[in-house]
Amino acid sequence: MTEKRTAPASQDSKNEMVFTKKNYQLLLISIAIVVVGFLLMIGTTDIYDVRKTLIAPMVVLFGFGFGIYAILKK
Repeated sequence: MTEKRTAPASQDSKNEMVFTKKNYQLLLISIAIVVVGFLLMIGTTDIYDVRKTLIAPMVVLFGFGFGIYAILKK
């Protein structure tokens, strides 16, 4: 009679990755969104431009929110 031995649960959890490939892809996209937001903020023309005071900070915040989503996605 042959017995099948399975690995202990502790060894299985060591081989399991915390993040999947999809998580890393989403995280890279969120970093790119944040970089685009900061690029929208740079410039030396009008400091009170709508692009610099409204649109760029919203893009950066969206990028950070998307990053949180990328980390928490199962």
